[in-house]
Amino acid sequence: MLAGAAVLFVSAARGGLPENWRPRSGHDFITPGLKDMQADDFSNPGMLWVSQGQDLWNKVEGRAGKSCATCHGELSSMKGIQFPKRAADGRLVNLELQIEQCRTLRMQAPALGYESNALLALTAAIRNQSRGLPQSIPEDRDAIASGEAYFRARRGRFNLACASCHEQNVGKRLRDEIVSQGQTNGFPTYRVRWENLGSVHRRFQDCNESIGAEPEPLGSQTYIALEWFLAWRGRGLPIETPSVRQ
Repeated sequence: MLAGAAVLFVSAARGGLPENWRPRSGHDFITPGLKDMQADDFSNPGMLWVSQGQDLWNKVEGRAGKSCATCHGELSSMKGIQFPKRAADGRLVNLELQIEQCRTLRMQAPALGYESNALLALTAAIRNQSRGLPQSIPEDRDAIASGEAYFRARRGRFNLACASCHEQNVGKRLRDEIVSQGQTNGFPTYRVRWENLGSVHRRFQDCNESIGAEPEPLGSQTYIALEWFLAWRGRGLPIETPSVRQ
């Protein structure tokens, strides 16, 4: 997916973004009721996962007899940590895969499994430490270009791209929702229709299925590249984890 994609990256400053484009959080497109729910930590369902993640951070597990806190100290040490990143072997790694790698290699504990409640809880708790900070991402031209290539490529039974909705039809109504820019600064997010917290990769799969396209695997290099591009596209937006969406 990464090979040759850099041709789509027009410049480090803009990429292929439309003229006069500015990032807007999905928060701008939800109902007042959902905004109130997100703003109140006692009403925000996603805070249940944050609380669980705080407990898991300190839980000693695995043959090494370690916890996340053994190496990293207090959970607050994660403030300002931003993913995805590129590993030494060149692969793209997001926060979920980094947690799994720490568990299996350093703690010698079983992997939690992508989209499991435990992994969502740890991811939400870590991201929540940066809530209110501006989203930022390393300027990796190949990763951003690869993600942008996927964002703009038409696919599926309806021959649509991510950009078809999240650039060309922003602000229009689609069934009971208003189409947003598809920003990722609130993930993991609690979606009312899911009745659960979910990762951004689950949302990518949902979108693929909606347009009749074959979803990529959770944690795939393709989806992490898309995640990287969207984080770059939305740089500067405040992190909202855990956000609430329709």
